[in-house]
Amino acid sequence: MTTADRRAALALLTLALLVLAAGYGLRDPWPADEPRFVLVAKQMVDSGDYLFPHRGAELYPDKPPIYFWLLSLAYGLVGSWRGSFLLPSLLSALGTLALVYDLGRRLWSPRAGFWAATAVLVSLQFVYQAKRAQIDPTLVFMTTFAFYGLCRHVLQGPHWRWYLAACFAAGLGVVTKGVGFLPLLALLPFALMARRGWQGLAPVPAGSGLRWWAGGLAFLAAIALWLGPVLAVGLTSGNPEHEEYLRNILFKQTAQRYADPWHHHEPFWYFGEIIALFWAPFSLALPWLLRPWREAWRARDARVWLPLAWFGLVIVFFSLSAGKRDMYILPALPALALAAAPYLDDISRRRGFRLLVLAFTALLSLVLAAGGLMALFGDPSFEAKLVAERGLGQEARWLWWMLVGVGGSGLLAVLVAAAAKLRGALAACAWLLAALWCGYGFVVHPLLDDENSARKVMQAARDLAGPGTTIGLVDWKEQNLLQAVGPMAEFGFRADPLVQLARARAWLAQAPGERVLMLQSSKDLACVDTAAGSQRVGTANRRVWWLVDERALAGCEAPTAP
Repeated sequence: MTTADRRAALALLTLALLVLAAGYGLRDPWPADEPRFVLVAKQMVDSGDYLFPHRGAELYPDKPPIYFWLLSLAYGLVGSWRGSFLLPSLLSALGTLALVYDLGRRLWSPRAGFWAATAVLVSLQFVYQAKRAQIDPTLVFMTTFAFYGLCRHVLQGPHWRWYLAACFAAGLGVVTKGVGFLPLLALLPFALMARRGWQGLAPVPAGSGLRWWAGGLAFLAAIALWLGPVLAVGLTSGNPEHEEYLRNILFKQTAQRYADPWHHHEPFWYFGEIIALFWAPFSLALPWLLRPWREAWRARDARVWLPLAWFGLVIVFFSLSAGKRDMYILPALPALALAAAPYLDDISRRRGFRLLVLAFTALLSLVLAAGGLMALFGDPSFEAKLVAERGLGQEARWLWWMLVGVGGSGLLAVLVAAAAKLRGALAACAWLLAALWCGYGFVVHPLLDDENSARKVMQAARDLAGPGTTIGLVDWKEQNLLQAVGPMAEFGFRADPLVQLARARAWLAQAPGERVLMLQSSKDLACVDTAAGSQRVGTANRRVWWLVDERALAGCEAPTAP
């Protein structure tokens, strides 16, 4: 690597750290998934049970435990949930960028590695997910690591240790989220390319069959690190909850969720929309990539088409299921960036591409600036709903001014680039994205944290109830239990709200002077009279919360046996 290459890599790493870490430590977990995952990890730490995750008193079978173990480890290192819950996502995102850069460098050049990592970093969905405590950034790192190891073996090898490491990482990916096996699908196009004599493939020595099968053992060994103990305990404990946990996580959350999903139904072409919109501005280069990809096909260049083929397999795999969510295909983004890497430098110099990037920058800047100005000086109803739902006051003006500042600076950068005959188009786009993500981290995070995290409403509930009163949660959300202050009780999470209420009434009757219920205004609990025996706690997550005693429950049916 030349000095210029090292400087470019250092600049990219610095920018990535700034963008990804902006706002770190300035908020608590936010719904929908973050409070659930952090609560599960917190209960692991508190109870010492790291094998069977719990959400409150109930087992949580929706996800395998590796991500919860990582959250627990981050807490052990930092000593604070607020300061640690984003650490796995941050490190995973940085690790993904490093792997993409290094693989692009090895396959083509340091410049290609730089462009591959840049393509991933500028994609809107990648940064958004990396700034959240969800499983997907960790999954993306593991799938990228597995794909990296496979490419080191089949494109630059043979490197059998990298092959085994890739298979082991894919197994860990399965224990992180069931689709972690996806990188192994890259062996299918590799086998076809090897049979047809494609260029760029590493020579495979004769008589390597046992070594290839060893990869399957490494894959299963990683899964067995978790599955072995959980099966041993779950099948011998005699606890019916353990058996139900195994049925749910091994079948319902994997095969059934893919073959017969019960939510998030989308059309077959859904992921095409996601790539076009949420992988922008990288996706803007796709029209210019079609011709070089076609030429690489004619040249039988496996360095380009192995990542591209695996990308296609991932898209097809998820498109065949009726249940689709935008983050499902995120593991395929690094592969698409690697397939584009050798051509992005040339594309970046093309006038048509720069013009398109500048138009994208101008449009996004205009939307942000106009939205902020309308909220500040336009029709009050424009922002009134958001302010009312989020319980905000005058501090909401900081949000609007942030949008105006980011959008206005983006428009100024667009004007400068236009005056320079598009030479600064890419820099203008980079400036806008960096400003947007920094504004999101340093302004939105602290501004909306009280409402989104439920921290403020749970402290208010404790202040109203008093230090010695036990608060019983009914129809609660994970953030309520996570942010609870003082003695708490709950009556199940998955149970119907009226069933929870029946259990809570029986519990309340045992010590009415020392206990109180906390619940939300909802259709399910319409029988609760909040005008009698109630105290309004406040709003959180667009819900109104109350403290109630037995008087407020007079209109509800008598409790059944808890």
